Order: sequence, then C-alpha cells, then structure tokens
Amino acid sequence: MREHKLWFEHALIGDDWRRDVVMTVGADGAIAGIRSDAPADGAVRHEGAAIPGIANVHSHAHQRAMAGLTERSGPGPDSFWTWRELMYRFLGRMTPEDLQAIAAQLYVECLKAGYTAVGEFQYLHHQPDGRPYETRAEMSLRTLAAARETGIAITLLPTLYAYGGFGGVPAGEGQRRFLNDAEGFLRIVEILAGTIDGDADAALGISPHSLRAVTPELMAETLAGLDAIAPGAPVHIHVAEQAREVEECIDWSGGARPVDWLMDRIGIDARWCLIHATHMDEGETDRLAQSGAVAGLCPLTEANLGDGLFPAPRYLAAGGRIAIGSDSHVSRSPAVELSMLEYGQRLIHRSRNALAGGPGRSTGRTLFDRVRLGGAQIMGRRTGQLAIGARADIAVLDTAAPALVSREGDALLDSWIFASDGGAVRDVYVGGRQVVAGGRHDREDEIAARYRAALDRLLAEPSAG
Repeated sequence: MREHKLWFEHALIGDDWRRDVVMTVGADGAIAGIRSDAPADGAVRHEGAAIPGIANVHSHAHQRAMAGLTERSGPGPDSFWTWRELMYRFLGRMTPEDLQAIAAQLYVECLKAGYTAVGEFQYLHHQPDGRPYETRAEMSLRTLAAARETGIAITLLPTLYAYGGFGGVPAGEGQRRFLNDAEGFLRIVEILAGTIDGDADAALGISPHSLRAVTPELMAETLAGLDAIAPGAPVHIHVAEQAREVEECIDWSGGARPVDWLMDRIGIDARWCLIHATHMDEGETDRLAQSGAVAGLCPLTEANLGDGLFPAPRYLAAGGRIAIGSDSHVSRSPAVELSMLEYGQRLIHRSRNALAGGPGRSTGRTLFDRVRLGGAQIMGRRTGQLAIGARADIAVLDTAAPALVSREGDALLDSWIFASDGGAVRDVYVGGRQVVAGGRHDREDEIAARYRAALDRLLAEPSAG
C-alpha cells in the first residue's frame, strides 16, 4: 500500500470534533499526518463524519451460525445452561471450511456496522471425536484466514479449556473438541505467533475459558508459557457470567467469589479483560475498577441469555474501564450494543441517561469514548483514536442518513447509537485500506454464498442409516 490522503467533512480527532480534515495514511497503515480546515487537494473525499473504529473484543465466530435458532422454549426453565447444550450439539458437525465461511460472513457484517477489529475467543480446536487436526491450530488459522479475506483486524485469543467444572471435574462429551493440556495449547499459541509475525493488523493473546474450565495450576503454567512466547500479550477470561457460577466458585474455593479469587490468586492488571463480570458484589466491583483491567461487556448476548445486568454506574464511577463485544452475535453492531448497555441501566434504575457521567454530558459520546479506549487497551494494537502513529482504523458515519441529518458533533454519536438501529455507517478503513464503501463490502456476495452453503449443510437433517 502506498501513502495516501483522505479528506473528511467532520472527524473526531483526539477529543475534539474538527471540520475539513485531511488525514495522511502511511504505507504501513498508520496515520502519518492530520490537518484541519484543509482543502481536499486530491485526497479521497468523504462527506460524512470520521470516528475511530470500535474493537469487538469478544467473539465466538461459530455462534453466528446459530443466532436465532434457540428462541423456542424447552420443557423446563431456559437459561445459559440449556442454551449451551444446544450449542454443543450444533458444533458437532462443523468443519474447518464451515468455520471459515461463517467467520467471514460475521466479519463482513461487523465491518459494515463500524467494528474494525475483532477479538476471537476461539475454543473450537479439534475434530468432532476430540483428536487434534494435523495442524493443531487449524481452527484458529481459519478465523485468521477469514479476517484476512475480509480485511478486519484480528486479535487471536485461542482458548484454554481442559475441564467441565470447578476443581478439575472431567469434561463432557460435548466439550471434547475444546480440550487441551498446557503443552498442546501452547503449541497452538506458538503456531499462531509465527503465522502473524510482522502483520500489523493481527495480534495474539490467550483466553483461559473460565475458572470452571481450568485449574489454578494449569492457568499458572499457561500464563508462564505465554510470556515466553509473547510477553505482555492480552489475557481474556469469562468470569461471573451467571449466578450459578458464582455459587459454585464459592463452594469450590471455600468462600471466594470469582473476581475476588482472580484478584487474590492470579493478580489482575491492565493486560486482562474480564468478560461479562456480571455478578460482582460491591467489593469486587471496586477492586476490578481499580485494577486497570477492562470489563468486556456483551449487552445483547447477556440479555439474550438472561444473564443479568453489569453494575455499570458504580464500576464507572470508580474509574473502571469497559469494552464491548458481540459474543454470540445476536447483534453485530457496536451502536446496538451500546444502546442496550445504556437502556438496561435505565430500566433497572428508572432513570434516563444513566451512564452519561455527569450533568450536560452526551451519553452517546461518553459510552463511545469508554469503549474505544478500553477496547484499544486489551487488543494488542495501537487503535482507539484518530491520532498520528495510530492505526488508520476509521468508520465514516453517513451524515445524510435520516437518523443523522442536520446533526453535528456529539449529537452524531447520540443519534447513531440511539436512533439509527445500528445503521448509518457508510465507509470503513482498517489499517488505511478501505474495506467498506457506500455501505458495501466488495466481497460480500461471494462470502454470503459460502455462508449459505455452510448453513444449508449444518442445518440439514442427518440422513438415516
């Protein structure tokens, strides 16, 4: 890619809205220069408003294929746990080719909605009978291939999963595709590290699945192994997503709640992203806020599964950092996730603008700033702001869209998040390369056809005999 220039009618540069912005993108995909109140002078013109792209910090790509398929009531109470059993059955037939087709479709949808990076929390590792593929990292490599063909930046987060419950309970048959010991898991990490070396739009971390799925000894061994391969790399973990998980942790540990246990036994700092962290008491909420770690929130998935609401007002007031993810992909839009985050708090507190952060402040702008910075922190790439030296990850809002017309400044973000149904993104750049133009991805038809073929096969009734 050669150095090139982009012109934006409006742009959020640092903390300020500016007009007539010319941005120089270097051959390396980073922003090399910014000028305001400048003529286009041959730059590629964009009549909308440029904002930093958002990181989708928590994705299980394979779950895109089953979004909407679990909305039928079972014989007993439905919960995360009944949903999980359906998900395990669905995964039994998925091939590497299927996963790549599904991930590519997902990533196109994410890009078109304004996400520019994805954190792939990938625990589908092995063949249906539990045997590793010839290349042990095959499934993670398929998500990397999908990211490269669509142009989204990716942080690969291979998942360490070894057990079926707290204290080393043996895993069930439905989990056999997920399982690794430390040696096998670190081999996956090594393969991925070698594959993405030198790729500025790919990063590496790991994701111990949860305190249910690893033992303290296994987690410690794996974290040490990660630091030998990729020192300081991000670490993501599911924690305190359901009340039952908290109860089981207390029983197993002799009284410690999950977030407290992580704080006391592992040591949580700014490299960590705690996914969900829904069921924290006040002490845990304050400790997490003060740790420098990021809470990775997935409001639409948490609502879909009936998990509960994150204690956002207290956490944010204590200085806590947040990011968002689409998780099970019942929504693929950052705007929709942010509106759900705010609306959940409005409902429980019976108050409007619950997370605005103070009188007179824009709720949309406050939420947007929190997740762009929190997402950048735990994805391993320099993003989250339009500034010299940052990656040129840019979403351009369509200021001619009905939801945004005649808006300027923070009102654009308020209207995008709360009034556009997640639409109104016209153009998207990742690392300075345009991946969405006029609301379309140039490979979306081809990718959609492959996705459709994969779903037709996965959802077909197995033949008799």
